[in-house]
Amino acid sequence: MPKLVIASSSYGVHAPEALRLLAQVFDRIERADVRVGEPEDSMIAKVGDADALILGAGGPLTRRVMEAAANLKIVARHGIGLDNVDLEAATDLGIPVTYCRHTGEEVSVAEHTVALILACARRLPEADRAVREGRWHDRVRLVGLELRGKTLGVVGLGAIGREVARIMRNGFGMRVLAYDPYVPDEVFRQLGVERVDLDTLLGESDVVTVHVPLTRETRGLLSAERIRRLKPGAIVVNTSRGAVVDEAALCEALREGRVLYAGLDVFEREPPAGSPLLELPNVVLTPHVAAFTREALHRMDMANAEDLVRFFRGERPLRLANPEVYERGLRFRG
Repeated sequence: MPKLVIASSSYGVHAPEALRLLAQVFDRIERADVRVGEPEDSMIAKVGDADALILGAGGPLTRRVMEAAANLKIVARHGIGLDNVDLEAATDLGIPVTYCRHTGEEVSVAEHTVALILACARRLPEADRAVREGRWHDRVRLVGLELRGKTLGVVGLGAIGREVARIMRNGFGMRVLAYDPYVPDEVFRQLGVERVDLDTLLGESDVVTVHVPLTRETRGLLSAERIRRLKPGAIVVNTSRGAVVDEAALCEALREGRVLYAGLDVFEREPPAGSPLLELPNVVLTPHVAAFTREALHRMDMANAEDLVRFFRGERPLRLANPEVYERGLRFRG
């Protein structure tokens, strides 16, 4: 029976039945502590002779690592982001990559996004600190914003962006604009969302929320120039990937008051040790936990397990990030 390496500290914690399912096809299951920015040589040692790898946010899993992992047959990404996996290399090498798309993860991320929007609009971090530090009378300056009637700009109208748009339009009475060149007009109409270009969205939105994957196209999408185009006093929320937003430019805009508040779950470098964001009072920071609910983690754990079991029983996984690998040919058969 094959060997599985689990490189995700949270895997199985909220779905022990996923581990029991995996034990049906793997006689060796080992855990490895793989951190963000892990050196290639260390990654090679930790993947070792694994037949399968469950990968969290650590890595990256590069071509060299996969070439060195001579037994590696399949990779299961414990999450939906694929920026830490060289997908092209995996496909070239005949390694299927599964991920947790279509597991309802958009619910948890969307709810966290809404929480960040509310925390920014009502200045909750400052209010919390004022109470804890005995500055009760600071309440007179902690004046927030109502969201009803304001404009929300959604950058990326995929599953998460759509859920945020639905919540904020139906629950808070916000006008919703969205930018996504890949989504058909019918989706915009069904959601009651206005389709606009990115510059229009930035210039008209009171709140801008980012929901795009990190790709060559989206890296630095909210550049310094685009941040200067934001509506004065806007709120910026990012629960996608840190590198989509120019962090230095955002910091400058926050210091100058051009951006009123920011809510960030992701950063250009994680953890953001030494980042000037840590010193700013008008930022809400969370440690990349938007998808971390018991319900979402349970669904993701089971999705990974089910697809790995399918593969090693000779069936095609359901949630393939690189389905073309089956046309090109697999490195090994399950």
